[in-house]
Amino acid sequence: MPRLKIVRRLLLLVAVLVFVDTMLYAALTPLLPRLVHDKSRAGILVAAYAAGALIGGLPGGVAAVRLGARRAVLLGLTGMGLASLGFAFAGGFWSLFAARLLQGLGSGFTWAGAFAWLLAAAPANRRGELIGSAMGAAVFGALFGPVIGAAAALAGRDVVFAALASLAVVLGVWTLRIAEVPEEEHPSLAAVARALRNRHFTAGLALMALASLLFGVLSTLGPLHLSHAGWGSAAIGGLWLGGAALETIESPLLGRISDRHGRLLPVRVGLSASALVAAGLALGLRPLVYAPLVVLAGMAFGSLFTPAFVLISDGAERARLAQGMAFGVMNAAWALGAVVGPAAAGAIAGATGDWIPYVLTAGACAVALAFARSRSQHEGAAVVVDRLTGDAAGVRRQ
Repeated sequence: MPRLKIVRRLLLLVAVLVFVDTMLYAALTPLLPRLVHDKSRAGILVAAYAAGALIGGLPGGVAAVRLGARRAVLLGLTGMGLASLGFAFAGGFWSLFAARLLQGLGSGFTWAGAFAWLLAAAPANRRGELIGSAMGAAVFGALFGPVIGAAAALAGRDVVFAALASLAVVLGVWTLRIAEVPEEEHPSLAAVARALRNRHFTAGLALMALASLLFGVLSTLGPLHLSHAGWGSAAIGGLWLGGAALETIESPLLGRISDRHGRLLPVRVGLSASALVAAGLALGLRPLVYAPLVVLAGMAFGSLFTPAFVLISDGAERARLAQGMAFGVMNAAWALGAVVGPAAAGAIAGATGDWIPYVLTAGACAVALAFARSRSQHEGAAVVVDRLTGDAAGVRRQ
């Protein structure tokens, strides 16, 4: 089968895998006011998925390389199916927490396997575009998830999530029908240490953690604020869906921009927008203004994921770290931000109000923006080197 056709088939599979995963993650959003009534517990329940991803991140990366990307995806899908059944029939807070934890654990294997598989087959000069396309599906899933949550609130959590569990079987069969592409590198402590000394890799990890922290804060405080203002589950789900089309278009465009104009340009734009909308959300305005800000925040925060992925992939290639292991480390970075964001936001907002968490996130974006601007001259030189004949991917360059 021609390589281009393999890449297209893989891209479609990876897009569907990450769409379903992030959809299930975000399905909690409109259900949150029904399941818990205080912000501290809300933050813990939102963070449970990320805690599972933190536990499963590195093992998922090792599995993607040692067992193969396809087997890692199948293990992740197994966890996803069991977690969906558990969430469907969970009767108390801690059983809901356990189901979300297992769901996150499975995602660590799914993401590491899926992206390692895609990038093993993809040409280096299209990496940003392909990652951006897959991330467009992931962001769409994150924004479509609340619609599923709203449906569960209307039709019953047991009915909807039991039906969603069957998706794991369908996706497993699809996964088995696509040939695996082996990676050339194998995981080792030396390779991980090399990657952690690479500025592209570490910058990508930091950006990934920040983006997930921002989304964690928004996913915890946004629905509770709107619920207190009288919005129901269906209205909250519809708002998150409203930004889905824009997010789906945005991510591939950002990938192409990073391929053609350097990795830091979309980072600087995304951080500037994120700082502004976080400051706006801190004002706690009425839904007429707050709701559009939520949509803009989803776009701004989501714009950071694609360049973070690309930086991590670039850094891993330069450090000769297997992509599966790189994305396992990436999952851990994402999970760290997604655990800290909702848990801290819920605790702080419960004690002082929503404005402090939003001000703190705006400040974090401003600090990251200052750092990104300080790297602009290095980035310009890197783009020139990348375009030199014989070094199109910049491999080996630190």
